[in-house]
Amino acid sequence: MVEENKKSIVIPDLIVGLGNPEPKYDHTRHNIGFAVVDYLADKWGFTWQKNNKFNALFTEGFAPNRKKVRLVKPFTYMNNSGQSVRAVLDWYKLTPETLLVVYDDMDLPLGKIRLRLSGSAGGHNGMKSIISHVGGQKFPRCRIGIGKSGEKQATIGHVLGRFSSEETPVINDLMVVVRGALELSLHDGVEKTMSLYN
Repeated sequence: MVEENKKSIVIPDLIVGLGNPEPKYDHTRHNIGFAVVDYLADKWGFTWQKNNKFNALFTEGFAPNRKKVRLVKPFTYMNNSGQSVRAVLDWYKLTPETLLVVYDDMDLPLGKIRLRLSGSAGGHNGMKSIISHVGGQKFPRCRIGIGKSGEKQATIGHVLGRFSSEETPVINDLMVVVRGALELSLHDGVEKTMSLYN
């Protein structure tokens, strides 16, 4: 008798970028999640549509590997992102494990990425909201390093500030790296991607 010890591969069906919807937040560090899914939509030829059911911008199509994927930008503001995510999961009958969330992380140096299959919110209010609405921490995420402000009291100004002229080329290069990582996740799974990109 052959014993099966095959671990299921985690391949996302839904990629959510976190951010705040008003134009004043465009291109801020806190909105790097929005920037990533905008970049993916552009490169994959997807067109954003306002979806009132989800209170989000939504698009879907086939990624370069022919894998069908949905992209979401919640319009609930960061602290209520879980409402949109829950609505999309329920509508498409998806499990949290098929969700991948892209968001900013001050604890990572600028331009670094970290993929994880699960974990805590790490103090990120958007992630706290998603964990609360999906009922647990077991869903993949891609943390994007925005670096620390250097001064504790300047944290809010840092995350809501825009990247400097020195930082912008780093972010432009990062977009290419993140695209590669997420396309690999869609093809070979998050675990393999973690081993190559973390």
